Amino acid sequence: MSSHSILRLATPNISLQNQFSKELGISKVLAQILINRKITTVAAAQKYLKSAISDLFSPHLFSDMPGAISLVKKAKENKEKVMVFGDYDVDGITSTVLLKNTLMSMGLEVLHHIPHRINEGYGLNQEIVRFARENQVKLMLTADCGIVNHKEIEALRQANIDVIVTDHHEPQDSNLPAASSIINPKTKHSGYPYRELAGVGVAYKFAQAITGSLLIDDLDLVVLGTIADSVPLTGENRIIAKEGLARLPQTKRLGLRAIIENAGIENKKFNSTYVSFIIAPRLNAPGRMDYAEVSLKLLMCQSTQDAQALAKELEKFNRQRQKIESKILEEAEELINQQINFKEHKVIVIAKEDWHQGVLGIVASKLADRFYRPAIVISIKENLCKGSARSIKNFHLFDALMDSKELLDSFGGHAHAAGLLITKDNIDEFRKSINKLASDRLTLEDLLPSKDIDAQLVLGDLNESLIKELELLEPFGMANPEPLFYTRMLKLKGGVQLLNRGALKFWATDGKTTLEVIAFGMSSLRESLLQADFFDLVYTPKIDSWRQEESMILQAKDIFFK
Repeated sequence: MSSHSILRLATPNISLQNQFSKELGISKVLAQILINRKITTVAAAQKYLKSAISDLFSPHLFSDMPGAISLVKKAKENKEKVMVFGDYDVDGITSTVLLKNTLMSMGLEVLHHIPHRINEGYGLNQEIVRFARENQVKLMLTADCGIVNHKEIEALRQANIDVIVTDHHEPQDSNLPAASSIINPKTKHSGYPYRELAGVGVAYKFAQAITGSLLIDDLDLVVLGTIADSVPLTGENRIIAKEGLARLPQTKRLGLRAIIENAGIENKKFNSTYVSFIIAPRLNAPGRMDYAEVSLKLLMCQSTQDAQALAKELEKFNRQRQKIESKILEEAEELINQQINFKEHKVIVIAKEDWHQGVLGIVASKLADRFYRPAIVISIKENLCKGSARSIKNFHLFDALMDSKELLDSFGGHAHAAGLLITKDNIDEFRKSINKLASDRLTLEDLLPSKDIDAQLVLGDLNESLIKELELLEPFGMANPEPLFYTRMLKLKGGVQLLNRGALKFWATDGKTTLEVIAFGMSSLRESLLQADFFDLVYTPKIDSWRQEESMILQAKDIFFK
């Protein structure tokens, strides 16, 4: 038997399965999946399956919210100028658009700024302090940033500019910046019961609080930043994503409609994949290649003609991004072959002169997936170098950077993704330091990709009714994966068809039931399939609606040969 992954098969809880199935009227398969998601009461299961926008927590639970509301009221009463400062990724752009639109709808004069990724870098800077002072800004709001900007916020306060921080990044220590108000669920005394909101989720809560409205029509924006930022799709994030995805196909935003039309996905039932792999990369592309203002203009566009022109500009930036990313990924893999000893290096740290900083995060993510270990990709430019990092399941990246902070000029991020600045002379020492930490915190098993299997089934357990039922678990994403099933001792029935992009299509049978299987990216297994007496299959069942005819198909995730 051979496979790329360790399988972790959930232990069936028969009594709880029976209880859920009887009291909720669901299949025992769905019941077990809920149990696997740590749902252990009928009430919690019912809430999970039927969660709605009304189940969101009140934004007024944030302890600093009353002060933030007062500052907005004061700015409105005194006709003071307000500024929103955002980030250049999808989460930051959507946060900025949401806050600016909300404040303008209240009659406030609102400026905004999204920094240039390469020229300005992440977060507030002294230049924006000068700009705000010279333009008589009296209230600054941050969007998806600010929690680590101690010096800049102090300078703004000294200039008599109030600052409201809306952010979701981890604070680096117990000393928070001297902002007038901090709305961040990750601060120790935030008062908010759910800490995993994306930056745009925090902005949404703030906008709800200052308007006294649910702002349901803005969920098309909130879902974009939530899914694009790879926050866990649990709790409130899952509700936001579910409600937002339902509204995306009918969005009234001309710019968003133009992206959808240009990508050829209009009239589709949207899932998280559409956002992660189609919409978000396009919105991210201008900020990666040049300046994110193009994406912001698109989302705020009031003209169909302008929206189409801007959407085409996004397409151009995205093609440019793909080309540069492909080249750097190839060079990165060459460096790994030359420099990385996987027996010694549990964290990949590679650096090269003048790699385009806009695609470092994507490259790091692909390397982490490919080699299944944390990856840090650094672009060397003169003395101060910029890096992006992505991690794996059991390695908390932000904590590791905190423990290496004496070697870094600055850093910020989450458990699974982070950015950093480092001087050129510290890169080698940093590589040693973070690998020493990883040696203490990661086992060999942690470095082997694993798949959590929800249930072992026979093919006869599968039907279209079950697949429709599994849709109640959507949307899928970080911390809410698609259900995975495992079936043993299957035989190939007929040949194996080779499709485009390395996909295989074939029929599998257990002797009683025969079903079609599609295996993306598994063309190298064709001969093994043809020669194997039996094989085991890890898969997700789907409804295939190709050519308007619905049928069941198994999407293979792993194949074990006997």
